[in-house]
Amino acid sequence: MFESFEVVPAVDMQDGEAVQLVQGERGTGTTYGDPLAAAENWVDEGANTLHLVDLDGAFEGQRKNADAVESILTAVDVDIQLGGGVRTAADAMTLLRLGVDRVILGTAAVEDPEIVDAVTNSYPDGVLVSLDAKDGEVVVSGWTEGTGLDPADAAGRYEELGASGILFTDVDVEGQEAGVRADEIERVASAVDIPVVASGGVATVDDVVATKDAGAAAAVVGTALYERNFTLREAQEAVGQR
Repeated sequence: MFESFEVVPAVDMQDGEAVQLVQGERGTGTTYGDPLAAAENWVDEGANTLHLVDLDGAFEGQRKNADAVESILTAVDVDIQLGGGVRTAADAMTLLRLGVDRVILGTAAVEDPEIVDAVTNSYPDGVLVSLDAKDGEVVVSGWTEGTGLDPADAAGRYEELGASGILFTDVDVEGQEAGVRADEIERVASAVDIPVVASGGVATVDDVVATKDAGAAAAVVGTALYERNFTLREAQEAVGQR
C-alpha cells in the first residue's frame, strides 16, 4: 500500500465544496472551494495519494458528492482512498471498478464485519477499515454514535478479516491543529502488521514526524495544509518522502 511513509492530503467534501470540520461536527467547517481544484493543487505540489471523504455520505449514509469524486478520478493520476457513505460490498466494489484504489469502510465494517471479507475476496488490497476513536472508543455514523470497541483490539480483528490497512482517526484532536497524540497512534500501529494510516491533530511538521515515529505508514493532513502552516513539500522532506 505504502512503500515508504507518505504525507496524504485530505479532500473532505460537503455540499459540493472542500471543507475541514472540527472534530467532525457539522457547522464547524471552513470551506476551501472546489474539491477538484483542491485535489489538483495537492497533486501539483507532489502528493502521491489523496484521501477523499464524502462528509454528506458519512452523516447521512448516502454519497452525495459522487460527481466531484468522479471528476477527481478522471483528472489526477495518483492513488485515491475514498470514504463516507460506503455502506455495502456492492457500493465498495462499484467504486473500486471506477478506479478508486482503496475504499474506506467505517460504519459498514462495524455493523457487518464480514463486508471486509466480501470485498477483499475480489479486491485483496481494496479495503482500508476506518477506526475513528473518541474518548478511547470507536465511533461511527459520522462520529455521532459510540460502539464500545477499543480501537487497538478492533484493528486486530479487521486484520484477521483481510483489511489491507487501518485508517485510525483520533477524533478528540481532529481538525483542531492541537498536535497529534503519538501514544494513541502507536497503540493501534503496534497491534497489527498491516499499515496504519493516522489522521487527526497535525499542526506542524514535527507532528508529521511524530506520526511516522509512532509506527504509522502515512499521515492524513487537512487543515494544517489548507491553512499553510507548512507546505506539502516541507512535510515530505521532513519524513524522507522526497
